[in-house]
This record gives sequence, structure tokens and C-alpha cells, in this order.
Amino acid sequence: MKVNVYNQKAEVVGEIELNSKIFDVKPQMHLLAEAVRISRLNSRQGTSHTKTRGEVSGGGKKPWKQKGTGRARAGSIRSPIWRHGGITFGPRANQNWELKLNKKAKTKALFMSLSDKAKSGKFIVINEMVLDQPKTKEFVKILSGLKKAVKEIGKKQMFLMPKKDENLQRASRNIPGITPKLANSLNVVEVLKADSVVVLQDSLKVIEKTYLK
Repeated sequence: MKVNVYNQKAEVVGEIELNSKIFDVKPQMHLLAEAVRISRLNSRQGTSHTKTRGEVSGGGKKPWKQKGTGRARAGSIRSPIWRHGGITFGPRANQNWELKLNKKAKTKALFMSLSDKAKSGKFIVINEMVLDQPKTKEFVKILSGLKKAVKEIGKKQMFLMPKKDENLQRASRNIPGITPKLANSLNVVEVLKADSVVVLQDSLKVIEKTYLK
């Protein structure tokens, strides 16, 4: 599959052949769904926590004597059936949500998401992007030119870099809808959520080296 290569002025300067092992993979919806579900579960922090009757403060004294009052017997005001009592079967912070996905299946799901972007014209390759200073204004100017040249670019873009570039990261990170990423740390959920993927040409070699083993 061939795609156009743009410069940072949004001019077409050539074509490049994308690796079919990465960008021409037939989608399997059940595998994509499983990869997304596991990825989201593994990113879950699990900070929600409720206290059991043993952790709620107070309730050390029996509210009233066992017999003779005419009321139901009670041992603690922190019983789960009492207001302000402990919580039964509530969320606990020590719960482990992590699930595992076979490495080959995980990589294949990533290739499917990238293939979908490439086939739908939402994979935009730029030969290089050079900023003298980390100015958001300059990055927005480049992005505006691409949006005029490529109709399928959408509102949310993932911006892939081959290596860490302080100027590009600082210029792009404050722009709503832009997700700057290194090419060796891709995530299937982030790729699917992006309307399009804007990638520096050298990032293609990094993707091949990282995920084609």
C-alpha cells in the first residue's frame, strides 16, 4: 500500500510503500474488542475503596442490652444494616484488575488498528518536522496546513515521533486533540480513539524494528 508523503508545509513531496505486515492486516473484531477491554482494565487504577464494619470508626460498645428492651438485638452501631455502618461487598483498593493478553495477539490487534487508519486514508506521513523553538503557534500552523490538504484528518490526531524531541513535544502537548507519542510505545486503544495518525517518516522504521520480531 502506497501513501503520500507530505512536508511540513503540507505539500506532497513523494510516495512511500507501507509494510504490508503492519498496514495490510485483515481485521478480526473479536480480537480488537478483547485487546481494548484488557488494555483498559490494565490501566484501571483501582483507587475506589469502601470500609468494612471492622474499619469504620466507633461501634465498640453494644448499643443496648441483649434482652428486655423489646428491640432487635444489636452488637454494634457500625453494622452494615445501620446508617454510617460498614459496607458489604463494596469496592476494595486491593483488588487486582490486571488481565494478560498473548503478546502476538496484542501486536496483531495493534497492526489491525494501524491498517484501518491506513486503508481509510487517515495515516498521514510527514518527511520531517523541524521547529527552531518549542512554539505551539508554529505547530498549529503546520497542523492547519495538513487539515486543508487532508480532509480525513479529523479533530483528534495521534502524533508519532521516532525519538524524543523536546521542541515537538512541548509545542504539541497543549493542543486539544493532539496526542504526542513515541513510535515504540504504541497502544491499540489510543490508535483507535484518534481520528487520524500523523507520523514522521523515520517513525515507520522504528515501528517495524519494535513490533516486527
